[in-house]
Amino acid sequence: MKIYRRLLAYARPYRWFVIPFAFFTLLAVVFSIFQFALIIPLLNILFDSGAGTETLKAPAFSVSTGFIKDIFYYQVYRLKAINPAYALYFITAVIVCAVLLANLFRYLAQRTLIKARTLLVKRIREALFEKVNHLHMGFFTKEHKGDLISRMNSDVFEIEGVAASSLEVLIKEPSMIIGFFIALFTISTQLTLFTLIIIPISALGIAAVQRKLKKDAKDAQASIGRLLTIMDETLTGMRIIRAFNATSFTLKKFSRENDFYRNASLQGFKRREMAPAFSEAAGVIVVAGILLYGGSLILQNGQSAAGIQASEFIAFIAIFSQVLRPAKAMVVAGANIQRGRGAGERILELIDKPIEVSDKTTAVELKAFHEAVEFCNVNFGYSETLVLKNISFSIPKGKTVALIGSSGVGKSTIADLIPRFYDVTGGAVLVDGIDVRDYKMESLRSVMSFVTQETFLFNDTIFSNIALGRPDATEEEVIAAATIANAHDFIMQTEEGYQTITGDRGIRLSGGQRQRLCIARAVLKDPSILILDEATSALDTESERIVQDALSKLMKGRTTLVIAHRLSTIREADEIIVLHNGEIIERGHHNELIEIEEGVYKKLTQLQQIA
Repeated sequence: MKIYRRLLAYARPYRWFVIPFAFFTLLAVVFSIFQFALIIPLLNILFDSGAGTETLKAPAFSVSTGFIKDIFYYQVYRLKAINPAYALYFITAVIVCAVLLANLFRYLAQRTLIKARTLLVKRIREALFEKVNHLHMGFFTKEHKGDLISRMNSDVFEIEGVAASSLEVLIKEPSMIIGFFIALFTISTQLTLFTLIIIPISALGIAAVQRKLKKDAKDAQASIGRLLTIMDETLTGMRIIRAFNATSFTLKKFSRENDFYRNASLQGFKRREMAPAFSEAAGVIVVAGILLYGGSLILQNGQSAAGIQASEFIAFIAIFSQVLRPAKAMVVAGANIQRGRGAGERILELIDKPIEVSDKTTAVELKAFHEAVEFCNVNFGYSETLVLKNISFSIPKGKTVALIGSSGVGKSTIADLIPRFYDVTGGAVLVDGIDVRDYKMESLRSVMSFVTQETFLFNDTIFSNIALGRPDATEEEVIAAATIANAHDFIMQTEEGYQTITGDRGIRLSGGQRQRLCIARAVLKDPSILILDEATSALDTESERIVQDALSKLMKGRTTLVIAHRLSTIREADEIIVLHNGEIIERGHHNELIEIEEGVYKKLTQLQQIA
């Protein structure tokens, strides 16, 4: 139950829903029991039993359930003495009122519970989404996106049902069972004790079934995550899949995972449905036992010897049949709770992930950038493998430094260390002489903008995509940024101008158009530090020329770190740094580096025919 206690904590304060839920539930139980207790006087009237007619004197007042029973019977038999039909009308009216009140309070209890369920789901989903947004970037290279979506969606819905089941198991169903058994003991202690001997036998069989449910549920939920990942990859890479005739491969991959999910779900369904079926069968057996045992007492010894009248015996069976309903509900709830434990563990596993990159309690605001960005003997590695080794260089304010090297040498990693997407494992990255780890991340990133090779646009308007970093920007400011980025003309040619929807990941626009919108986004933010990561490498010659012109406007007067494969775009950089195996092997201006005999940079310029 530790898992559920932690999850239910997200629905605090409990008293706002537990107390009214318990209150309404108890009232519903009272009226439910009362409507079945009315079977006894109803049968006595219908079959003209003389029980109770000998006492038509009004009972003395007292604060007890006995007084309520006596005053009710007094009214019934007083009306019966006048006219039996009047008594029948009276009891029927009371039964209808009891049914209406029982259902009214049951509805109020469920409405209270629904408020708690929706609050719980809202807060858990917000906690998961907030945690995902604060986890370090390395986490997303290890986890499947589909699995994360599954935890925030399917697992949370699973917990919603389990939370409701837990409250009903703790409050509603036990209250009903206790109330019904009080009524049963009132009618016949002997028969009630007989039922209590048989019931535990069925409970042992049900417990054995439920122990297997947790593993089945966890396997099924994990499989949903993998299915969502396959779906996302297929929809995103549809063009590549068809270009390489990989449709059959994708279908087989999906089918295998879908079969696994079906088998895991099937095992869970079999066991989950076995529990209530077993419970209901056991309940019918108990009712049959009551009929045999109670009926034999009446047949052998008569009603008086058995201590129970025929009307009371029928009412006993009717009430006991109602005990089966909450008992079965508890069994189903227990099965759901076992199934939900797997979902709960997956949710808490994500919530409990440590945030490896976070603000220090002593972190300060970076209000403005004034001097330089410096790398001081920086080392960085994933797990045990070092990606960067003893990296040291400086980007003075207003200057441009370019990083080149083959793929995988750590260029993008260096760029990711400045805004603290990752933290260094050795050395330090300084901004204005202060370690970036001593700044508040939000203020640190507020002075930076990024334009990367992989353009990302939200499925929203062009205006909203440009204004991402400044939601309060005016239309004039957005247009000015788009103009600098050479994007205004093509935007005005779209269907609805700046209110045109870009489509999923900007699919309705060309690569060059998407890149220019990303540049406009960076321009609007007006950054002091600019990071360009392969910003033109995926473009055709014409698009590259337009985008490069926009980048040149963006870079004016800004402190810029450029990562590029095409050396023609960086020949004017103030310093070019050549990386190899995570280390700096050459550095200097373009004219200096091409003078180095057998130099790596010189070979690259010769390959790309750059003078």
